[in-house]
This record gives sequence, structure tokens and C-alpha cells, in this order.
Amino acid sequence: MIAHLCCSVDAGYFLKRLKEEYPDEKITGYFYDPNIHPYSEFKLRSLDTKRICEKLGVEYVEGDYNYEEWLRAVKGKENEPEKGSRCSICFDFSLEEAARFAKARGDNKVTTSLLMSPMKSHEQLEAIGRVIKRKYDVEFIAVDYRKKGGTQAQQVYAKENQMYRQDYCGCLYGIWQQKSEQEIIDELISPYPFQVLPASIEERLNFYENRLDLEEKGVKYKIVKENFLNYRLLKSSITSKKKPVFHYTLFYSYLDRPQRVRIETQKDDIGYGNRAQVIFIKLNKINELLNKTYQNIKELFKEPLKLEEELLIRERITNTKYSLSPVIVLEEFEDIRYDIEIDAKIYPDNKEILIKF
Repeated sequence: MIAHLCCSVDAGYFLKRLKEEYPDEKITGYFYDPNIHPYSEFKLRSLDTKRICEKLGVEYVEGDYNYEEWLRAVKGKENEPEKGSRCSICFDFSLEEAARFAKARGDNKVTTSLLMSPMKSHEQLEAIGRVIKRKYDVEFIAVDYRKKGGTQAQQVYAKENQMYRQDYCGCLYGIWQQKSEQEIIDELISPYPFQVLPASIEERLNFYENRLDLEEKGVKYKIVKENFLNYRLLKSSITSKKKPVFHYTLFYSYLDRPQRVRIETQKDDIGYGNRAQVIFIKLNKINELLNKTYQNIKELFKEPLKLEEELLIRERITNTKYSLSPVIVLEEFEDIRYDIEIDAKIYPDNKEILIKF
């Protein structure tokens, strides 16, 4: 039997029950979710789903990330609500691929952990199951493990196994609808692979990879959450007499409105602006402090500093990592007025941390 899998939370309890109900079946978990956006989220969900399959002794196969093909399939349905026609197309897309995968392996049964999700329509899934049964000559197993306390048992099982719990269905259009009222949607803002930002999907992917390392070493741990103030730089612009000035803006730089600033004081390649607590630092000083060899700002953008390095620079020149003074890297200082605009968001957020025992 091929069990199409969508995420670890839905897959875990679903596979456990499936193994109990079909003890004589060889079950293969097939993770096929090209709708998931971005790719790092796809890899994170795959990572944790594979983990739970291994715990249950279920063979695991990660399918291809056919994202562009999926986009073409749902074209014109971008504004459909959850459980609408876009979801039906998405189910068609994934379950047909699962059926093709089953036929290629010589398996004759297909099911899906989407049946476990309280956010998905059983009626839609069963209708699609009937279609793939006729089209591919495979039996669709439409089990309903949500009844009789199944949904509550699923949540307990997920908590006991400390699974990754995503907070959106997966697709680009779904996240846009679910989080459209938020001031900022983290999942749609990422400079990865150049830099891993706090509470980003990429940071979570690293986090859960580290969790696997602990499990392999037999280290006991607990995942808990902590609150913190997060930051995202959306735009940074500097001009002088309407001409752009090449620059690089460090993490936590913040201005509540555009400012016209002149460098008033200089010491050791650090310049202090005459207003808004703006600080300038020469690229050569960055090289000196971090043992880098950047020749110009363009090189800095091609190979940006790690976040930890940016915070180290900030701490060196402001005595704290968490100063909100704009810190701007220039190649050279000039005796001119810089027109500076920084569009950045500072907002309460939370992230997971590991407590090792």
C-alpha cells in the first residue's frame, strides 16, 4: 500500500492506525507535496515526516518537488478559499502522482494522510479516490481516523513525539490568505541561502536537523518556545543629491522616518551622524574586525555576512547586539548629506529552542 503523506503531524497517527488495521500490508510512505512553499518548508516537512516513518518502521520515499508544474495546474484558482476548487486540483495533482507511483512499484492500494487533517474535506478526497481507482486501477483506501476521538489522539501523539507543527497549510496562496492581516509574513521574506534569519523556515530546518543529531546520539531533550523581538529589513535606500550611494545595512537598523544625515564625528573608520543616532562604518573596518577581504560593497552583497557577524559588529561599536541605531557600511566617507530611508519591521515573535538533559 502506498500512503501519500503531507506532513508529520497528519502522517504519524494516521500511519500508526493504518499499520494496526492492515497488519499484513507493506506500507510505503510517499511524501509528495510540490504545492508547499517555499522549498525550505518542503524540506523541513519532509525531514520530520521521514523521522516519524522511521520510528514506525515504514519505508519512506520523498517525491519530486514539481512546483512549477503545480503552479500551472492551479492557475486561475489563486483566490479560491481553503477547501475550494484549488484544493480539489491540488488533491488531484498529489493523489494521481501517488497512484502512478503505486503502479510503477506494482502496488494496488493508495491512501493519504490528508484524510487525517481536520482542515481537509473527506468528501473531496473520497471523490478523487474514486476517479483514480477508475483511471489507474488501484484501490483507494478512504479510512476515517478522525472519528471517536481520533483527532484528539492525533494531537497527543504529535506532542509526545515532539513533531514539527507548521502554522499554514503549505501553498503560496493559502499562506497569503491565512496571514494577510499580519504586518509581515516571514515565510515570504528570506535571503537564504545567503543568510539565515531568526524564526525563519531556514532556521527551523537547521533546528530540526540538530534535533535529529541529538536523537542519533541518544541525548534526551525537550522542545520549548521562547518569545523575542524579531526584525526584518524590507528596504534600505541612501542617496545624495538624488544619486544612489552603495551601502550595506546591518541587522536591527531602524528609522521611523527618512532622515538627512551628515557624518559629524569620525574615529577609527567609524562615523557618527548628526541625527537619528545613525552610525557609519567603513568596509575596511569590517574586514579588520572579521578578518574579511571584501574589496567593495558589491562583494559584500554577493557573499553577505552571517547574522552572528552582523550582531558582533553592532556589539563592538554600540556595546550591545540589540541597539536599534542604523549601522551602515560604506566604502568611504564623504563630506555630504546622506538621505537615508530604512523600511524595517520590529515585532514580537517566538521560536523553538532545545533543552538538553
